[in-house]
Amino acid sequence: MAHTMQLGLIGYGTSGRQVARGIADGKAGEARISAVLVRRADAEGPSGALVTADRDRFLAEPLDLVIELAGQEAVRQHGEAMLRAGRDLMIISIGVLSDDALFGRLRDAAIAGGGRLLLPSGAIGSLDAISSAAIGGLDEVTITTRKPPDALATGTDRDAALGEAESQPVLLYEGATRDAVRLFPANVNVAAAVSLAGIGFDRTQIRIFADPAVTRNTHEIHAKGWFGELRFTIMNVPTENPKTGRITALSVIKAIRNLRAPVALVG
Repeated sequence: MAHTMQLGLIGYGTSGRQVARGIADGKAGEARISAVLVRRADAEGPSGALVTADRDRFLAEPLDLVIELAGQEAVRQHGEAMLRAGRDLMIISIGVLSDDALFGRLRDAAIAGGGRLLLPSGAIGSLDAISSAAIGGLDEVTITTRKPPDALATGTDRDAALGEAESQPVLLYEGATRDAVRLFPANVNVAAAVSLAGIGFDRTQIRIFADPAVTRNTHEIHAKGWFGELRFTIMNVPTENPKTGRITALSVIKAIRNLRAPVALVG
């Protein structure tokens, strides 16, 4: 009988609860959530799992895989420790990897500890094609992101521009994805993943629109290179958290399942 994969979650918000439901329903294969690392010791978690704010207590559990579902700061705070402890770490806050110094430390921690840094790709159609095309050479990759204004609120003075988006689309940003993931950390994980798969954060260009006419988080990806040309559009239905699409949790569930599946698509 196959070993049941023991999972640890960092964070138990909207995406965490969706992932937990999928695991409980058997959609991730033979897996169970053993522990959840949270900010407050009194936070809730899935039934039967250890819920703790103590990282050492969390890592004392025999976890096969740790999944970050809590945002970029959680990766900065806990990522290196997970990898140095030999745990595989899957992150959904891919935009944090635009910080080259942090990315280097995570890579070094993975090498030292024997864990792997895993990036789920199922939420971003065309990602495997872009990473394949990059081997032959890419000339340009562009992304156009359109989201409802409330999904792009950042809590800073940049939000003033959102007032103009009540009746028409407003261009909030145009330029390299490296700056975009810093300015909109909760909104551009798609752009970060495409950048990593293709030609990097500095050469991948993005335009971000606050658009009152859209109800779904929409990303149009265009890539050209030696392979030819690719165009792809994805329109994600948001969760109760407007910054996050439903497909994010599904991507994590698929990635967990593929780690043990006897037959799996590979990029």
